[in-house]
Amino acid sequence: MSYDDYLAGEPVIVTAALTGGVHGREANPNLPETPEEIGRAAAACEAAGAAVVHLHARRESGERSFDRERFQAITDEVRSRTNLVVQHSTGGTGASVEARRQSLRTDPPPEMASLDMGPLNRYRHLTSENTRGTVDSLYDEMADRGIKPELEAFNDGHLNEVRGLLERRDLDDPVYATLIFGGGTTSPPSPRNLLNAVENLPDGALFNTLGFGRHQLPLTTMGILLGGHVRVGLEDNVYYGDGDLAESNAQLVVRAAELAETLGRPVATPDEAREILGL
Repeated sequence: MSYDDYLAGEPVIVTAALTGGVHGREANPNLPETPEEIGRAAAACEAAGAAVVHLHARRESGERSFDRERFQAITDEVRSRTNLVVQHSTGGTGASVEARRQSLRTDPPPEMASLDMGPLNRYRHLTSENTRGTVDSLYDEMADRGIKPELEAFNDGHLNEVRGLLERRDLDDPVYATLIFGGGTTSPPSPRNLLNAVENLPDGALFNTLGFGRHQLPLTTMGILLGGHVRVGLEDNVYYGDGDLAESNAQLVVRAAELAETLGRPVATPDEAREILGL
C-alpha cells in the first residue's frame, strides 16, 4: 500500500478495539466488559463505520480471560448483532501458549486473529516473550482453522520477524500487518517512524496503523494519507481529546470514519473489508 492507494481512493478498513486486556473501567467507565456490553458496543461501532472488531475476553470481575467459553459468548453476541469481521486476540502477557490458543477455538472460529511478531515490554510489569516457536505455533493453528493472521509489529525489529515468518511459512496474500506506536518497546510515535515502517513492509503487504493514547488521532490520520487502514478504540486510547474521556468506542470510530471521508477515501463495509483482506 502507498500514497498512490490514497490518491486512488481505496476504501479504509476501520478496526474497533473495544476493551483490551490491560486497563479496565478504572481508566474509563465507558469500557465494555461483559459479552452483552461488548456486543452492543460492536453494533454501535458498525453503525459508525467500523468493518472489523478486535476482541479480548473479560471475566465477570473485569479481569482479562483466556477462556474459550468466554470468547464464545462474546463472539455469539457480536455475530448476533452485526456483520463485522470478527478478529480475536492471541496476545497474552504472562499467559501460556495453550491459554492463548483458546481464542482460536470458538465455533465458528474467528475470521482473523492477532499474532504478535516478537517480544515486548509495556509499563513496569508487563512483558510478553513471543518467541519464534510461539509465533509459528499460533500461526499453524490459525492456518489449520482458516483464520487470517493480523501480524502485529510493535517495533522495527518485528518487521524483520514478519519477513522471517514469510520465509518459514506460506501466508496467503495479502499479508496484513498492524504497525504499532507508543511506549515501552513499541516504536516511538512520530510521523517519520510511521513512514519508515511503511517503507520497510514486505512488497504487497497491507498495513493498519495503531497509535496508543494521544498518538491515535495523528498517526491514524497519517495512515489514511499513506493508503493504509486504521485501528481505534478504548483498548488503545481512553480519551477523545486532551483530558476528555471518550464517551464510547463508537465516538472514536465516527471520528476516524469522518476523517477518511474528508480526506477522500470511502470507509469499507464489512463485506468490502472481507474482499480487501482476502477472507
